[in-house]
Amino acid sequence: MSIIKKATRESYGETLLELGREHDDIIVLDADLAGATKTSVFQKEFPDRHIDCGIAEANMAGIAAGLAACGKVPFMSTFAMFAAGRAFEQVRNSIGYPHLNVKIGATHAGISVGEDGATHQCNEDISLMRSIPGMTVINPCDDVEARAAVRAAYAYRGPVYMRFGRLAIPVINDPANYSFEIGKGVLMKEGTDITIVATGLCVGEALNAAETLSNSGINAEVINIHTIKPLDKDIILASANKTGIVVTCEEHSIIGGLGSAVCELLSENAPTKVLRIGVNDSFGESGPAAELIKKYGLDAGSIAERVKQFYQTA
Repeated sequence: MSIIKKATRESYGETLLELGREHDDIIVLDADLAGATKTSVFQKEFPDRHIDCGIAEANMAGIAAGLAACGKVPFMSTFAMFAAGRAFEQVRNSIGYPHLNVKIGATHAGISVGEDGATHQCNEDISLMRSIPGMTVINPCDDVEARAAVRAAYAYRGPVYMRFGRLAIPVINDPANYSFEIGKGVLMKEGTDITIVATGLCVGEALNAAETLSNSGINAEVINIHTIKPLDKDIILASANKTGIVVTCEEHSIIGGLGSAVCELLSENAPTKVLRIGVNDSFGESGPAAELIKKYGLDAGSIAERVKQFYQTA
């Protein structure tokens, strides 16, 4: 059976177009990257509601804030490195501080950006955005979840940061029975021996890793945390209390991202031994996305091996 793959940045652009047809208060902003962020499909049909701000991301954040203050629903779109990095001050002070209804669509996140290299592989954006008071942070795992996340972000009143990827990844959710709720994790596989909490493209890899682990007699539970902030405390605590061992997986630095959020929760409520799998305090590098994912230990095989070792020594 063939596996359908799609980049979540494409899901973002296509869903914006659908929403644009349904709601005339949506304004899409981009920073000279409409082709890459896939907002060009919205731009083609609604040129009067698409603003190319040029290579001026900080200014784009200010424009988005002004539009939100006037009752519009702006979707500010650019690479994660620029949305979270270059424009951090403006996102914090102009969007976060007044808690304005701005949606940030950050594409090309993580090392799966590939050949663009370390300068464009933002592995710190979740950490930066979750530090802003009142900011909702969403990192969907596939096309189905990304589409649902964009719609949920529109319906939500307040600032939202959404993280999308460049790499086409397997579609693991069934649109016919998938339900998305901001702040609610998804139990992807039940298990009794160890908990794997994953986000983004690592969810699919974690599921494959769990299948490999079962061959070694390890029954892993897999939880998809698409919303890192607010974090679904209940689903993580319930699983941690059941298995007693937790592993987090993310295409992001282990500092300040999902792993940190889970450790903060568990240390305060249910002290548990945790292994954080992610980018280990290093910059990325230029190379094919699939090879980088494997080199940095984020593929299913690498995850399974590290989980197995952790389980045996925990």
